[in-house]
Amino acid sequence: MVSERVGQYIEKKGISYYAFENSLGASRGSISKAVKEGKSIGSNVLENIMGIYTDLNPNWLLTGHGEMFIGSADASVSREVQTFRLKTDNSLEQQQIPLYDIEAFAGLVPLFQNAKSKDPIDHISIPRLPKCDGAVYVTGDSMYPLLKSGDIVLYKEVRDIRNEIFWGEMYLLSIETSEEEYITVKYIQKAEREGYVRLVSQNQHHQDKDVELSKIKALALIKASIRINAMR
Repeated sequence: MVSERVGQYIEKKGISYYAFENSLGASRGSISKAVKEGKSIGSNVLENIMGIYTDLNPNWLLTGHGEMFIGSADASVSREVQTFRLKTDNSLEQQQIPLYDIEAFAGLVPLFQNAKSKDPIDHISIPRLPKCDGAVYVTGDSMYPLLKSGDIVLYKEVRDIRNEIFWGEMYLLSIETSEEEYITVKYIQKAEREGYVRLVSQNQHHQDKDVELSKIKALALIKASIRINAMR
């Protein structure tokens, strides 16, 4: 069954279902449920999988014949990279940026505290980028169309949250709420109230929101984003 082979591929790649679903822009739990319950996976999703995961042999995925992996990438897949530089940024000719699964760390705060203690999903190498500490998948549509769910953002961690914010720039942040940690990507602007910051979305359907600066428990400046485009 196709869904069983998708599960085998995910296991072989050593990534989580959460990261796999994010990369496809699929709803959380949809792929894992199909795999575990032996249900069919829609043709649009399968086409998306084959477009993004270019080392996966389509013949093996659909029929079970042949090898799981192919030797060369599909030329019909492109990678769109956007950079968000400060004037003070210096580009590195080459760097290996770890790609992390936030769910594996149970949040952004423990990721920043324990990133070196766990292996990343993968490493990203793009020449002439500013120095980055890591990368994660984006969820939600608050920054659409600049970012969409399934894109990857590359970030530089902010150590001193109170004093090192560049107003108007885009950030990955963790906010303490009464129920659980809220992770989002927003522009951060100055708020009128003392001790607050204003979170602004790119998506016009999301309202601006003022939050207490003390409620921000983890913060990282977005340096670049990656979007995988499958052109079939």
